[in-house]
Amino acid sequence: MTAAENVCYTLINVPMDSEPPSEISLKNDLEKGDVKLKTEALKKVIIMILNGEKLPGLLMTIIRFVLPLQDHTIKKLLLVFWEIVPKTTPDGRLLQEMILVCDAYRKDLQHPNEFIRGSTLRFLCKLKEAELLEPLMPAIRACLEHRHSYVRRNAVLAIYTIYRNFEHLIPDAPELIHDFLVNEKDASCKRNAFMMLIHADQDRALDYLSTCIDQVQTFGDILQLVIVELIYKVCHANPSERARFIRCIYNLLQSSSPAVKYEAAGTLVTLSSAPTAIKAAAQCYIDLIIKESDNNVKLIVLDRLIELKEHPSHERVLQDLVMDILRVLSTPDLEVRKKTLQLALDLVSSRNVEELVIVLKKEVIKTNNVTEHEDTDKYRQLLVRTLHSCSVRFPDMAANVIPVLMEFLSDNNEAAAADVLEFVREAIQRFDNLRPLIVEKMLEVFHAIKSVKIYRGALWILGEYCSTKEDIQSVMTEVRRSLGEIPIVESEIKKEAGELKPEEEVSVGPVQKLVTEMGTYATQSALSSSRPAKKEEDRPPLRGFLLDGDFFVAASLATTLTKIALRYVSLVQEKKKQNSFIAEAMLLMATILHLGKSSLPKKPITDDDVDRISLCLKVLSECSPLMNDIFNKECRQSLSHMLSAKLEEEKLSQKKESEKRNVTVQPDDPISFMQLTAKNEMSSKEDQFQLSLLAAMGNTQRKEAADPLASKLNKVTQLTGFSDPVYAEAYVHVNQYDIVLDVLVVNQTSDTLQNCTLELATLGDLKLVEKPSPLTLAPHDFANIKANVKVASTENGIIFGNIVYDVSGAASDRNCVVLSDIHIDIMDYIQPASCTDAEFRQMWAEFEWENKVTVNTNIIDLNEYLQHILKSTNMKCLTPEKALSGYCGFMAANLYARSIFGEDALANVSIEKPIHLGPEAPVTGHIRIRAKSQVI
Repeated sequence: MTAAENVCYTLINVPMDSEPPSEISLKNDLEKGDVKLKTEALKKVIIMILNGEKLPGLLMTIIRFVLPLQDHTIKKLLLVFWEIVPKTTPDGRLLQEMILVCDAYRKDLQHPNEFIRGSTLRFLCKLKEAELLEPLMPAIRACLEHRHSYVRRNAVLAIYTIYRNFEHLIPDAPELIHDFLVNEKDASCKRNAFMMLIHADQDRALDYLSTCIDQVQTFGDILQLVIVELIYKVCHANPSERARFIRCIYNLLQSSSPAVKYEAAGTLVTLSSAPTAIKAAAQCYIDLIIKESDNNVKLIVLDRLIELKEHPSHERVLQDLVMDILRVLSTPDLEVRKKTLQLALDLVSSRNVEELVIVLKKEVIKTNNVTEHEDTDKYRQLLVRTLHSCSVRFPDMAANVIPVLMEFLSDNNEAAAADVLEFVREAIQRFDNLRPLIVEKMLEVFHAIKSVKIYRGALWILGEYCSTKEDIQSVMTEVRRSLGEIPIVESEIKKEAGELKPEEEVSVGPVQKLVTEMGTYATQSALSSSRPAKKEEDRPPLRGFLLDGDFFVAASLATTLTKIALRYVSLVQEKKKQNSFIAEAMLLMATILHLGKSSLPKKPITDDDVDRISLCLKVLSECSPLMNDIFNKECRQSLSHMLSAKLEEEKLSQKKESEKRNVTVQPDDPISFMQLTAKNEMSSKEDQFQLSLLAAMGNTQRKEAADPLASKLNKVTQLTGFSDPVYAEAYVHVNQYDIVLDVLVVNQTSDTLQNCTLELATLGDLKLVEKPSPLTLAPHDFANIKANVKVASTENGIIFGNIVYDVSGAASDRNCVVLSDIHIDIMDYIQPASCTDAEFRQMWAEFEWENKVTVNTNIIDLNEYLQHILKSTNMKCLTPEKALSGYCGFMAANLYARSIFGEDALANVSIEKPIHLGPEAPVTGHIRIRAKSQVI
């Protein structure tokens, strides 16, 4: 499109199967047809003009035969027609026919129907020809006094647009609108008039506001929003005006409109940093969050509260509102609750921590009584973590929190129970005075624990911190209770054989009379036992874990029994009692070993677990002082070191946060004067309304904005060579999950290229939103084609394709130029985030990190094959598991996870379905690699 052509705003698709009507047929329909036929013909004319057709011969026909009609549909179509039709000659002069059109405009502005008047006024806002507007000014002014508000408010818009574009046509517009505003009663008309005064004559707008500043609360919400905007802009430009309008902003905080309250609170914070102003704005935000039902609104307003908290002087004010902020927890949305708890935790202090803990305890109990919802478990987990953080920061609160939380160790949600267990482990190590209470509560809930992972952790805590003779005996009692009858193998075999215990009752079921096929009666009775079927049998928890084949808990139990046995020996002096306790512990370990070697469990015991239990048996048989120190001192020191490192890390992060908040000015720092600062350098004085608009349009300034040209050139990808008939290059713009390809296509030939089409396809989870339209390229011409691509998942993708075209006048087949691939990097559209070790392990366990690699080799032994890999890949320093993991190309993530979970805790390698054909025959099968998330 050349500069001489008119700008085209709209393209309307015309079906390809329909023939475009000729100008003669259209002219005939417009002249002689009825109203319906003229309407259809006018629609066709509009579509053809929009698509670039020139129809100069129809202008006078429409003026003569269509313009005088009073049909409302015709009049609406005519407004569109007059907007798009060329109104000037090629040299820029107004067409003489437009004088007749101008007279029709004037008549419509005086039409008795208010809709026609209002529509015409809206249409006049789009006119750019002053010669057409000048004769209409008296009629436009007269519309300000029309009885209907629809006409008056559109008249204000028309006057504002004309004054902005052609001030000489109505130089007294601000004064005229000011007088109109004083006498107007309709809210929408007053809003349009006041908006015009803000942009055309701000002083008059302020004069009007000064006269009615006490009545602002009675105005409509649309006018109140404009008043807030005016006050912000005035105080932004002239800070001395703040005292004049701050009372008005305070009053608007009580508005019935949520939008007005939100804007007024944001403006109040920018106008004043006084504690009363901050408290009023924060209270307004909290009320909005509680009363609004839309979760998106709640999250937006919560973000504003978090921004307030970031300011050092505002934090203390918000600390007094913590209990009000916690009212937001009544919202069922998990994301809102998460942000609320984090905000409350950031604001908690010694003054309000007790009240905070009381509220959180009530919320925890409430989640236990509520009918299970999909987010209830996650919410309970958030509450547990918040209480954990409160107890660590304020140790006095731990005694109130622990009894409530310990009940959740038996919860069905393993994640929440794991958080409680982590909290209990840290509390029992840090707070010596709470150890008896924690041990007592742990023994109470021990038998009800349902998760094997939680069971292992509880065993470790009991084994590590039971220090009295009574507690140790209680632990042994609970272990025997959880194991059930021993020896396990013999008792399970008896149950399998169906032997009934003496206490089991045998009963005869009800007698039934049945009729046989021969017509005679038969009597049937059933012998039943009160003993349930094996599948429904309620096994003790530890026994159930072992029979399911989870012998890792058996290794933990062996360690716990060894610790308490060694501690019992040091506490009790009688040799008989010592030997009796040690023998009981060794009996339990031996029966577990026997069970592991039998065929009863679903999975046999592993060699690692056998070695661990055997080691514990050897330690108890010798009872040496060295082993006593290792089991009862070194383990606790390891936990102490880990907690100390974690605490240091938290303190370091808090210190960094406080350093960010504290603004320090060095002696040689330059002094910035607001009056001399360029607009692009003003950070605290930026117009918030403008920033909001830019953010909504995705035009927020980034760091690379300092050199936008260089930043843009870095994202340009060359798609074809310089010697190709069509040169193409693409600028890849990534905006979150939307990718826009701006492709420059250059015709390097002397021929006209018709139906030049960019054909694209994608690999990976990328989806092409729409197919680019074909275009025609003149010789040595160029054009830009845009294509939108949606990102569906976080992985790298490839966009590939070609350009096809026809050469004008040539009879050959379509020509094709293949494009280079465009690689979309995951780093362009993912955002960095942080997570705790526990969260990482949970997410790691949820993903299926598994690959299968086909193996064909003459080596039969697995270890020999792995050693061969080590030698061939020059990785002699690695273990076979790590070597295989790297050899298979299986994970950068695996290496990262090793740094967290330990060097040898991840790779578990085995040959799946091997086929042995003889000493010299190859082994064919699969090597299965699985990442394990548990740490011994």
